[in-house]
Amino acid sequence: MHAYRSHTCADLTAAHVGETVRLSGWVHRIRDHGGVLFIDLRDHFGITQVLADSDSAAFKDIEKLRAEYCIRIEGTVKARDASLVNAKLKTGEIEVYARAMDILGAADDLPLPVFGEPDYPEETRLAYRFLDLRRDGLHANMMLRSNVVRSMRNRMWDQQFTEFQTPIITASSPEGARDFLVPSRLHPGKFYALPQAPQQFKQLIMVSGFDKYFQIAPCFRDEDPRADRSPTDFYQLDVEMSFVEQEDVFGTVGPVLQGVFEEFAGGKKVDPCADWPRIPYAESLLKYGSDKPDLRNPIEMQVVSEHFRGSGFAIFAKLLENEGTEIRAIPAPTGGSRKFCDRMNAFAQAQGLPGMGYIVWQAEGYPNNIVLDVNHPDTKRLKNLQNIERDYNEALRLGKDPEAPKPIGEYEFSTNTVAKGPIANNIGQDRCEAIRDQLNLKQGDAAFFLGGKPAQFEGVAAKARDEIGRELKLVDENRFAFAWIVDFPMYEADGETGKIDFSHNPFSMPQGGMAALDGDPLAVKGYQYDLACNGYEILSGAIRNHKPEIMYRAFEIAGYPNSEVDKRFGGMVKAFKFGAPPHGGCAAGIDRIVMLLADEANIRQVIMFPMTQRAEDLLLVAPSAPTNEQLRDLGLRIAPKD
Repeated sequence: MHAYRSHTCADLTAAHVGETVRLSGWVHRIRDHGGVLFIDLRDHFGITQVLADSDSAAFKDIEKLRAEYCIRIEGTVKARDASLVNAKLKTGEIEVYARAMDILGAADDLPLPVFGEPDYPEETRLAYRFLDLRRDGLHANMMLRSNVVRSMRNRMWDQQFTEFQTPIITASSPEGARDFLVPSRLHPGKFYALPQAPQQFKQLIMVSGFDKYFQIAPCFRDEDPRADRSPTDFYQLDVEMSFVEQEDVFGTVGPVLQGVFEEFAGGKKVDPCADWPRIPYAESLLKYGSDKPDLRNPIEMQVVSEHFRGSGFAIFAKLLENEGTEIRAIPAPTGGSRKFCDRMNAFAQAQGLPGMGYIVWQAEGYPNNIVLDVNHPDTKRLKNLQNIERDYNEALRLGKDPEAPKPIGEYEFSTNTVAKGPIANNIGQDRCEAIRDQLNLKQGDAAFFLGGKPAQFEGVAAKARDEIGRELKLVDENRFAFAWIVDFPMYEADGETGKIDFSHNPFSMPQGGMAALDGDPLAVKGYQYDLACNGYEILSGAIRNHKPEIMYRAFEIAGYPNSEVDKRFGGMVKAFKFGAPPHGGCAAGIDRIVMLLADEANIRQVIMFPMTQRAEDLLLVAPSAPTNEQLRDLGLRIAPKD
């Protein structure tokens, strides 16, 4: 028999009854049932119940055990009584009667519980990550991550891609974030950089004649942390292909990601990649306020500026007198109640706004302005009719001559739709009705309004759209909804200085080639694309600029002279002068994909050893101060910070 185990803690079934077995694992839980001790013994694979009574030679040793001791058990497999079978466990039909027990690793008092999934301070969880990873939920997330990576890798090989590894110590590359610099000992005063992405290398692989490349690539960016982004490093499925156009990339990568999501969706619906819409960047910002829209939410914003121009609502009317301003409406189907509008105003105030203007559309009816027609089953109608009956009885009591109440079916209720709210009071019913027609809203619906320059309010508008969708339960939580976001602008202007710079990937081919670069830079679109899923960007890519003359011109517009391009990207420019093929690709964020599949809100829940929000490793204690000897070797000195 093996020194530590003959079976795992998930192997044993009724077929093993009577066998002598050896198991090793951790004490998940221990229970004393009046002289009979029960241990839930856990390993990577599952749990087996172990018992010992006073007749067992191991009883006294087992009495001394505590949670998370690592032990070895030798014993006999017994069948559980039918009434005690645990159908939730693979091993629920049996238990192991312990005859011998050895402690392989004792455990101190636990700084956090492993049994169950209690909420615990993140600082403690990260400082004792090895214990946190023993918990069922986190353990399952890590296995999910591993299986997702395996599935991605297999699917890429099945599509005739070849896996190559690119350097980790390399040169700095502009990817929109800060580099992690690595000082060189052999070249004092010079620095390497950890790659923000294998961008230049994978393009060079295409120039080298390899047709299809992929890699499960580690990437390093010194970024500000967010719930869906690691502040230091992350992994991506990195892809590049030769002789392709944008649709070729979509047609190749789409089925891979669809297959991965279907494999691990846990029963949720996955939109087929053939149906993933292509949404231009500008349209995405207009309709959703974001370039990573959550299409599970059916709400689409619309521009309604003309309905407010010259209106009695002075705030919006005066705003529209300024160039570049507009008013957008966020429809809220079924949101036409004062209570809901008050909640949304409170949400807007939490975002730093004074509030959000709104209009609600209600039906004006008799009696008491009922918001219903005569056939509506809602109890509000009955309540108002009961009020009539009450008034009738009260009139009789006072000796008056009341009008007798009619049978319910004889009351007629108006179906006139009336707009209400502060905005409605200022712009009038005709304008409100035109807005309702444009937004295709009904009685009982509402609309919220934001105005100004779009870049200033789109972020809040996107959050408001998401919040309205959640509050009104319009979001299909049981679905993974995807959209390709295309036609990104190549350039953007600094809001203060007006300086032109790249807005996305500087290595993208401009749509229209060299001719497109002769006009207004802000009108130039690139062959750049993202894939959004449920409100997250999970992939970004582009058709590359493989022609040196177009690359020089593209960088010149952004303020980089040819000499600077040669200095920073000389290797790639040189390669492009020796027969570079048209090529393109993308990178899909593995951490974020697993986060979605695991239904987690925080990316640290799917990373084995994540950093804190402040980019600190609390387990191995990093970053740490270098020794004087290390600094001398590198020719460095730490300057005091002002």
